[in-house]
Amino acid sequence: MRFYDRDEEIATLSQIVKQSREQSRMTVLVGRRRIGKTELAKRCGDTRILYFFVARKAESLLCEDFAREAENKLGIPIGHFTSVADLFGYLLQLSEYQPFTIIMDEFQDFYRINSAVFSEIQNQWDRYKDRAHLNLIISGSIFTMMKHIFEDSKEPLFARAQKRITVRPFKTSVLKSILSDYNPQYTPDDLLTLYAITGGVAWYVTLLMDDGCYDRRKMLEALTDRNSLFVNEGRNILVEEFGKEYTTYFSILSCIADGMYSRGEIETRLNMDNLGSYLKRLEDDFQLIKRHVPIFETASSKKTRYELNDNFLILWFRFFYKYQALVENDALGQLARIIARDFDQFSGFCLERYFRQKLRETGRYTRIGGFWNRSGENEIDIVAVNEIDNTADIFEVKRQKNRYDRATLQAKVDNMLKVCKPLRGMTITIGCLSMEDM
Repeated sequence: MRFYDRDEEIATLSQIVKQSREQSRMTVLVGRRRIGKTELAKRCGDTRILYFFVARKAESLLCEDFAREAENKLGIPIGHFTSVADLFGYLLQLSEYQPFTIIMDEFQDFYRINSAVFSEIQNQWDRYKDRAHLNLIISGSIFTMMKHIFEDSKEPLFARAQKRITVRPFKTSVLKSILSDYNPQYTPDDLLTLYAITGGVAWYVTLLMDDGCYDRRKMLEALTDRNSLFVNEGRNILVEEFGKEYTTYFSILSCIADGMYSRGEIETRLNMDNLGSYLKRLEDDFQLIKRHVPIFETASSKKTRYELNDNFLILWFRFFYKYQALVENDALGQLARIIARDFDQFSGFCLERYFRQKLRETGRYTRIGGFWNRSGENEIDIVAVNEIDNTADIFEVKRQKNRYDRATLQAKVDNMLKVCKPLRGMTITIGCLSMEDM
């Protein structure tokens, strides 16, 4: 699949390259695994790029790899090093006369190799950066560790990076463009399936497009193909994040993916009390879930619901983790039947997420949320508010527009206005968003 989108990020990286010609610059790229950080970094616009992948091997062997890459790209002998920091310092000094870019990928894995590397690199950076012309791009996939390295005030590299770029999934408009390029006759159901499975994560989209999976049927078949990379993907990207307690975190995420959105429901299902600290870490440290409250209610509302931020992880926990016995017994054909049976319900949930994202991408609204009462009734799918213009657009989301009942939604809005004072006096429009509006 060809490279799509990222125009703003590429423009920023190109500007940083120019700035590094005056003085060295350090940029941190963060984002979930498979999002496309490495490919983006390589498109920074420099003519000389040294790509260092921090593989889990002895430091001396890493130095050999890095030195070989530097010799190939710079065309000069580098010499023998056994310390990554010493090699980095040498290259930093070399950039004073020959500017270039270094990409350090999976930077957090230095913790497994030599945790002293971070302070040693900080020392070299502080000594030479002002007169050097190095464009240093640091990328990492384990969010908690990258956050610790660069945002913990007690860590040596705290405040050293001049720029932090978060790489996000593709926008809905980009997904439409990609699918249109591969399948000009795509249906709304094809687009919804692509969004529901991938959530706009570049690597997942690439897997499907490169394998010729351009429609709903082929996409669903790809999930449980015997050689499918999707089967173990959730485990592969999360076990290392969670460490020894991954089973507890997996159980919580499985409950949320299965529709248990309140803390009480989750604790009852797992027969565990005091899950608050786990939920807090999932939200604040791992950034995998988000707390939702009815629109205009405070964060302390007792109507809190939790939701996974990542479409693919919802799918993985809802099907692959929940039915892991089928995976372990190589009964992928039976799992395929379950996915086919339940996918409409799952994708219907994703349709609401799609429209929330699409409305957010317009930039027209100051606040987008939903509404429900304490018993979970009188639920309204989307309330999109522009507090500057004093307007609100309220939508019911339906797969088919003929299932929309305007009178029913109006009754829900009337009930909402009885308790939601900020909406009173606003110009309110109501309507339906369906698959034909995608």
